[in-house]
Formats: sequence, C-alpha cells, structure tokens
Amino acid sequence: MSSANTPAAVVVLAAGEGTRMKSATPKVLHELCGRSLVGHVLAASRELNPQQLVVVVGHEREKVSAHVGAVDSEARTAVQAEQNGTGHAVRMGLEGLAGGSADLDGTVVVVCGDTPLLTGGTLQALSATHAADGNAVTVLTAEVPDATGYGRIVRDNVSGAVTAIVEHKDATEAQRAISEINSGVFAFDGRLLVEALKQVRTDNSQGEEYLTDVLGILREAGHRVGASVARDHREIAGINNRVQLAEARRTLNERLLEQAMLAGVTVVDPASTFVDVTVTFERDATVLPGTQLLGASHLAEGSVVGPNSRLTDTRVGAGARVDNTVAYSSEVGPEASVGPFAYLRPGTRLGLKSKIGTFVEAKNSSIGEGTKVPHLSYVGDATIGDHTNIGAASVFVNYDGESKHHSVVGSHCKTGSDNMFVAPVTIGDGAYTAAGSVITKDVPAGSLAVARGQQRNIEGWVARKRPGSSAAKAAEAASRNPESAD
Repeated sequence: MSSANTPAAVVVLAAGEGTRMKSATPKVLHELCGRSLVGHVLAASRELNPQQLVVVVGHEREKVSAHVGAVDSEARTAVQAEQNGTGHAVRMGLEGLAGGSADLDGTVVVVCGDTPLLTGGTLQALSATHAADGNAVTVLTAEVPDATGYGRIVRDNVSGAVTAIVEHKDATEAQRAISEINSGVFAFDGRLLVEALKQVRTDNSQGEEYLTDVLGILREAGHRVGASVARDHREIAGINNRVQLAEARRTLNERLLEQAMLAGVTVVDPASTFVDVTVTFERDATVLPGTQLLGASHLAEGSVVGPNSRLTDTRVGAGARVDNTVAYSSEVGPEASVGPFAYLRPGTRLGLKSKIGTFVEAKNSSIGEGTKVPHLSYVGDATIGDHTNIGAASVFVNYDGESKHHSVVGSHCKTGSDNMFVAPVTIGDGAYTAAGSVITKDVPAGSLAVARGQQRNIEGWVARKRPGSSAAKAAEAASRNPESAD
C-alpha cells in the first residue's frame, strides 16, 4: 500500500524510435548537460520516492535497457515489442512491475522519457494535487506559446474541469486554438487505470491505443478528472530533433548557472559557460568566459577557472587558479596555479600552492606542495616532492615501448632545463641535475647529476664545409673585426 506522497509506481515511456533525430543513437539516449534524456527523467522521478519504477523500452531495447541499468540499478524495464500507442505502452509497463498489475494499489505516475527539463518538484506538485483532490486521474498541463503538435486540454466551460484531451491530428479548428496542452505526464489511481486500459479503442487517425482516452473513460464512469498546471511550460517540452535538443540544453544550462549564481558563484558570462548537472560549487568560486565544467567537477571556495577551460571530473581547491586548461579526472590543490595552456590528464594531483605552467602536460602524477613545473614539459607517471623546481623543456620518459614506469623526484630539488628522466629513476631530496642531461640512473640526495657529452668546438668548420654561405661570410667578417663579434 503506497501513501499519498509515495506513488506505487512510476512508468517511464521510452520505447519510441525518434526518427526525427536522424541518428543511430536511440532518442532517449541523446545527452545534454551530463545526462541522457531518459537519465534526466529517471532522476526527476526518483524524487517521488516511488515503490517501483519501470521504463518501457522498444526501439534498440538492448541499448536502452543497458543504459537504464547503469543509470538506475533499481529500475525495471518492460518491453513494448510493437509501438501501438501510449496506452499500450503503459499496459506493458504495468505488466512489467513486480507482481504485475493485478493487485496494483495506489498512485501510478506516467512520464515521458524525452522530457529532460521536467523537475522533481513539478512531479511532486502533480502527485500532491492528485491526492488532495481525490482524482481518478490528474494530468500535468501547461500554457504554451505554440501548441502545434500537442494534445489540447478541453475543459468544461462552466466548472473548468478537464473533459478530454484531443490529439492535434484529431482536433477541430476550434480545439487547435486552445493553448493549454497535455504534457504526457499523468497521475492515476492504479486500480482504475488498469481497468480503463482494457476499454481503450483504436478507432482514431493512427489506429493506436491512446493513453489520453483513459480520461474520457474514467470521466464517463463518474470519476474525477483534474489537472495540475506546470509553472514553466518549458519543463514539459519533449525532444524530437536536434534543434529541440539544443534548445533544451540551453534552457537547462541557464537553470543550472542561475542556481549556482544564487548560491554565491560568480559566472562572468553565462552565455559562454556550460556546466553539467553533476557539477558542484562552493561560494565565491569564479567561472570566467568560455569555460566548460563537466562530469563530477567541483570548484571550491575562492577558486577561479577560465577563461577558455574545459574541466571533466576535476576538483579545484580553495583559492586555486586554472587558466586556459583542459583537465580530466584530476585534482588541483588549494592555491595551486595551472596554465595557461596546460593539459592535466587522469590521475594528476597537484599539492598546495603548486604550479603547472604554460604548455605543460601531466598524467598520473603527484606534484608536491609548492613544487613548480613552469613551462614546456611533460610529467607522466611521476611523484615529485615538495618545493621542487622542474626546469623548462623537461620530459619524464615513462614508456619503454611495452610498459609504463614510474619516476620519483624528491623535495627541494632543482632540475635543469632540457632534462630527460628515463624511468624508472629516483632523484633524492635536495639534488640538482644539470641542463641538457639525460638521467638514467638514480641521483643520491644532495648530489649534482651531469649526464651529457663534453662540448667540443671544431674551429673553421663552417668555412670549410659551407663556403660562400651567409654563415661563412658572417664568420669571416667577425674574424676581421673581433670587437664587433664580441
């Protein structure tokens, strides 16, 4: 037995092909703001805390079912082998519930799998209205600027009660002038729904079982039919093509950024900033123009990201600065500095007040507190201690053609420019390495490592080997006038 605030079931309709998407990907699996269309609907539905949740699948059922299982392991799936209408889809969904539909008791909420802007709050308002009014069915409606293609809500002229929902293809001209539309989202009395679905006919323009016919059946039987009007008509917008997908993405992105700004985040240019629903912020974080924050990224208090940065599953510590950077699955410590033009690959961890500078790439490496890798370097599979400086144009040579190997650089080290650290190698605390060195052996703490050939000058080589060249002429002029050469 479900309570008024806990539906017995939510049925998500996700069986359609979505041909207007013109895609090999099933419509409900297209993504916006970090979730699939059906993933957004599942998240909103879960806010109702239903006893059961079932997704009706059809087109590409294996792909959709696998995705549903990955997104919501407790959701069930039911198959609509042939798309014979929404009423038929709901019947398949009810049969897919644990225990089937025979003893269904309580509220059943039906939602569409292609409405990613629908919120849990709106579903809760629908469920609450349904319970408070004692309705047999309550339809979620909205007033829209353009109702083309949507089912119209027909009301009694005197009482305002819902008398019917007429599909656009079956509507008269007068009915098509109505701007209140059916969202495709309903709350039903479960037992009455099961019985009414048995009476749904297919004598319409599509020859399908319309779920909307249940309203007329229940009304004729003397039951109450009501409506709950959504405050924002955009919530009920279904996605049928790429244009609508982009519009929904823009709307959801605006919603997410507004929530962040009201919580104390500075977003300098919302029009050029994009975030996923799973991104989190602390107050006084700042997002500069041209920035994308994706996955489980988190910006701590006082951090600044951007401009022109893309962070995926990356945590940025308090007071850190990330400028013109691409980062994946990385951790930027408090007051650290990254960029401009840096690339942090998975497994990169930057300590307090550390620095990854211009044209530096790091992967699967730990950079200690106060350590700096200022420019033109690659740090891969390495652990670097605290307060160490890595010279410009350094490369951690981590791959031998078969396996990756790890290098360790201690604390308070100073490595020269143009160094190659051939893994596995360890450089002890306080050690130095000379510029241009190829380090292939461990360096003891406090040592200076020099690993380069001795310089040899071959005088007169240019005149002999490149006679008549501009270099030879310059060298000859310099020999005649040594002071100008100095």
